[in-house]
Amino acid sequence: MKVIGKKDMWQGKFLRSVLIKYSDLQSGVTPEKEVVRDWEAVERVNCGGIAAIVPVRDNGSVLLIRQFRPPVNGFVVELPAGLAAPGEPLAEAARRELTEETGYSAQEMNFLTEGPLSSGLSSEILGVFLATGLTFTGITNRDETEDIEVFEVPLDGLYSELAAMRSRGDYIDLKIYGLIELAKEFMRSGKES
Repeated sequence: MKVIGKKDMWQGKFLRSVLIKYSDLQSGVTPEKEVVRDWEAVERVNCGGIAAIVPVRDNGSVLLIRQFRPPVNGFVVELPAGLAAPGEPLAEAARRELTEETGYSAQEMNFLTEGPLSSGLSSEILGVFLATGLTFTGITNRDETEDIEVFEVPLDGLYSELAAMRSRGDYIDLKIYGLIELAKEFMRSGKES
C-alpha cells in the first residue's frame, strides 16, 4: 500500500481537509490486483509540529490543565500542549507552551517519544517532553481563545483524582494515562523510549 495522490477539499484558518488516494494491492488473487481507494483526512495549516508536555514538580506532582473544547462540547483535562510554528524546534515550542498555559518554566526539557495522535483522521505527529525543575514565572502570551485552569495533582493519587474529575463530568484526555507512565519510566531510568 502507498499514497499516490492528495487533493485539498477545503481549508480553514487552522485545518484543511484532504482526500488521499492510495494504492491497495489485493493479495490472494493471482496476479495481484491494484485497487485505488480514497481516504478523507485533516491536516494542520501553518504548523511545524505538535508538542505535549508532562510537567513534573520537584514535590512529585504533575501539572494538568482543564479547558473547554468545543468539538466535544465539554471540559477536558489534559497535559499542556500546543503547536510549533513552522521552523520552530519542537523543544522550544514545548517550553513556550508550558509557560503560556501554566505559567511555569522548566530547567530541563527531555524528549520522551513521538507518534501519531489519531492516524485514521489526521496526519498529526505529537512530540512529547518531560519538563522538570519547574519554576513559576507567570503566564505569558496565552491565546485569547484559551480559558485554562491549571491544577497540580500528586503522581501517587493521579488516577483516583482523574476518576473523580470524570465522575463530575469532565472528559479525560486518554494520552495522560500512557504519557504519565512513560514519564515515570524516564525518571526511573533516565532514558527516552
